[in-house]
Amino acid sequence: MSTSPEPVALADGSVAVLRPVPYVDPVAHDLVERVQQEYVERYGGRDAAVVDASEFDPPAGLFLVVSVNGVPAGCGAWRVHAPRVVEIKRVFVEPAFRRRGLAQVVMTALEETAARAGHRAAVLNSAPQQPEALALYAGLGYRPVAGFGVYADAPGAVFLGKDLAAADEATTDDEEDRSWAS
Repeated sequence: MSTSPEPVALADGSVAVLRPVPYVDPVAHDLVERVQQEYVERYGGRDAAVVDASEFDPPAGLFLVVSVNGVPAGCGAWRVHAPRVVEIKRVFVEPAFRRRGLAQVVMTALEETAARAGHRAAVLNSAPQQPEALALYAGLGYRPVAGFGVYADAPGAVFLGKDLAAADEATTDDEEDRSWAS
């Protein structure tokens, strides 16, 4: 999947386009604020994880906006977490655009761009208050990993990871490559 403005046909006939933007772009800012509002509604407060906008600047990171028929419908991002490991952040789809497969489109693009940038694994965190996100991540092959960051010891926090390396790629430093896993 490309992050250039190539259309992606969705099952309902609508057309999605992914495009990289700076984290500080006005559209990105608006979507991040909507993500934060979702956290307030589901968790009772904004995300306490520290985010430096420059962490999402290519080539060290990436922030994607997905639009449907020209309307911003969601976003997602990755930033470096550890050597050859990215952390996926801010995956969000506007309520009016949910249940069309957009989150999977965004996740696939994030994984593919991170792998192309030389990263071997992705980690993320969520919680039971987002059951649809947990189902998506499980369906994409994410498995439990050790906690990290501000929520490492938070009750109910869920930490997941996935190997981004090609299944047929042999490695001689497998232990190092999986240092993010528990």
